[in-house]
Parts: sequence; structure tokens; C-alpha cells
Amino acid sequence: MKTKILLLLAMSISIVGIAQKTEIKAADKAMKNGDAAAALSALEGASSLIGSADAKMQAQYYSVLGNANLNQSKFKEAIDAFNKVLDVEGASGKKKYSADASQKLQQVTADLVNAAVADNNNKAYKEGAEKLYMAYKLSPKDTVYLYFAASSAVNAGPDNYDQAIQFYNELKDVNYDGSEVKFTAVNVATGEVEALDKTTRDLYVKAGTHKDPKEEKTPSRKSEIVKNIALIYQEQGKNDEALAAYEDAIASNPNDVNLVLNKANLYYKIGDKDKFKELMATASEMAPDNADLLYNIGVINMEQGNLEEARDAYKKALDIDPNYINAQLNLSTSYVNEGNGLIDEMNTLGTSRADTARYEELKSKKDDLFKQGAKILEASLLKNPGNEGILAQLKNIYGALGDNDNFMRIKKLIGE
Repeated sequence: MKTKILLLLAMSISIVGIAQKTEIKAADKAMKNGDAAAALSALEGASSLIGSADAKMQAQYYSVLGNANLNQSKFKEAIDAFNKVLDVEGASGKKKYSADASQKLQQVTADLVNAAVADNNNKAYKEGAEKLYMAYKLSPKDTVYLYFAASSAVNAGPDNYDQAIQFYNELKDVNYDGSEVKFTAVNVATGEVEALDKTTRDLYVKAGTHKDPKEEKTPSRKSEIVKNIALIYQEQGKNDEALAAYEDAIASNPNDVNLVLNKANLYYKIGDKDKFKELMATASEMAPDNADLLYNIGVINMEQGNLEEARDAYKKALDIDPNYINAQLNLSTSYVNEGNGLIDEMNTLGTSRADTARYEELKSKKDDLFKQGAKILEASLLKNPGNEGILAQLKNIYGALGDNDNFMRIKKLIGE
């Protein structure tokens, strides 16, 4: 009786093996006929017991499965299947399907990148980030895929910030630099500078179609990465992590004054005004002749309501660049904002003699501030007569002052 049971068991295994082989053969035939969906359907019947099949059958199964999923743009499933081919045949020593699996994994990498580009173009940033990360995992030497995966994750919005942080930290761990050498030459026929690979560039120069060959190394992306980590933490309200990240960023790039400004702004937001002022002073010392820096210091101070400090920064920027229009506009705005700040109190006053006197006092002060703002822009308008920003702000100021003559003059200049 024991012998008969063993015989029946052996027959059962044989029948299962034949069924699996038939299903895999049907799937392979479907793939050759270009019907990936039918191939996947056929393979589904063999999936439950494929683990008990021999190495040869397993390798064939996963090879067909990988190709069918690739045909359907099911990238993760295709990758898993092709890797399984390599694992199975690597263990058995027989490599009938390994070469195709390796080649297809390279194809998957290219397909993932192309699909990610399409996702980003369609603003499907989350999906694009996931595909780029899969491409990086398939080809770890191509760390640029990981860099762009992080950028896509940021573009996907706050829900994906944790993923962006993960990708940026991985870039730090692999010491990603991101700098590269760009080879250029001037096209003799068009006079335009063209970017080329080195071999092509050198051949064109030798042939005489191009001239003035140059090589330029692009900046490292390391400081950008640590800065983005800090900015993301700040956006998430994780202030301790953000401050630590800014320390890391500044240590990586100590000459980047904008990092110091960002850190100062964060200290202001968390209520440490002393640290804010200390860092603002540090930033000013780092680049005393940088008009853009002084302008940014003015912007931050104005955002925080520090109008005198903002004006001082804008004036210093204008001392360096007298025609810095944005500094002129914001300097004017600082006076308008101060004037607007008086309106709230004016609106609370009653009709008593004391309230009326206070109202007139505040109105006179408000009007003087508005006039000061207009005076700055009128001087700027002499050098920039068609500037739309200056004209629009002057129109608003004169409208608020009730100065109809100047209001109509500016409207005429605008063309209204």
C-alpha cells in the first residue's frame, strides 16, 4: 500500500509539471504573436507552483513573464522577473535566458527614463520620480537619475517631500557631485556657440566648420542638495532638522550668502530675533558690495516688518547700482506700507474733537509717506520712462492720495 501512495504522488507531480510546461509554452507562443496580455493570462495558471519547478522551467517562465510585462509597460514587474531569471540561472550555472534578461534590463532603464520625461512633461511628477528612482536602482552608476528623481519628487508637492528628502540623502550618501565638463565650439557658418561631445567637437574644429573650442566645468550640485534638504524641512515645519541641514549646507559651501539669509529668516520665524540680526550682519559682511545680496536683505527685513532696516539695505543696494529698479520699487513700497499701517488706527477713530485732530495728524503723516514713495519713483521714472512697474505703482499712489492731476498724467503715460 505504501508503494502505491508514492507512485500516485509521483504521477501527480508529473502531471503538474506537464501543465506548467504547457502554459509556459502557450505564453511564449502568445508573445511571439505580439499578444502580451494573452501571455500574462497563460502564465497566471503556472504561477502558483513555479517555485517547485526545475531551474530550466523557472528561467523560461520568468523570461516570458519579464518580456510580457515589459511589453505592457509594467516596469516593476518586468524588472522583478528579469532579475529572477538572473538569480535562477546564476544558481544553476545554466544561462540560456540570462543574456536576454540583462539586455532587457538595460532596455527597461531607457524606457523608464523616457516614460519619466513624459510624466514630468504632463506634470505627473510623482510617477516620474518613481520611474527615475527605479532607473537609478537598475543603473546605480547613473546617479543623475537619482538627482532628477529628487527634483521630480519636490515638484510633486508637499505630500512627496519625505520621498524627496530620502532621495537627496541618498545623493549625499553616494557623494554625488553632478558637475561635468561641457565642450563647445563656435559654428563658423552661423556664429553660434554649440555644445558637442569632445570627439565631435574636435573633429569639427579640425575640419574647419567650427572654431574657438572651449571646455567649461559646470558647478558642483552638492551645495544645492544640502540647501534643498534644509528648505524642505523648513517647508514641513521641522525647524530643528532645517537648522541642522543649514549648518550642513553652510559647512559645504561657506561662501554662499543666500544660505546664511535663509537660515536667518528661519530664526526670525521661530522667534529668535537676536540670532536673526546676527546672521543678517554676517551676510552683509560677507558681500558688502553685492547689490543683489543687499536687496535680498531688504526683502527679508520688509517681510518681517523691519522697515527701517529694509530701507537701509535698499539704499545701500542703490548706492552700488543706482538704477536697480526693484530696489527703487521696494524702497517706495516701504513708505507706502508704513502709510497703510496708519489707516487701521484712522478707521477706529470717532468724531470727537480729539479723535478728529488725531485723524488729521495720521492722515497728514500717511500722505507724507505716500508722497515720499512717489518721489522715489518719479526720480526713477526719469531714467526709465516706460517701466510698467514704476508707472503702475505711481498710479496707485496718486490715486490713494487723491492727486487727480498726477493720476491722469500717469494714466496717459501708461496709455489708458
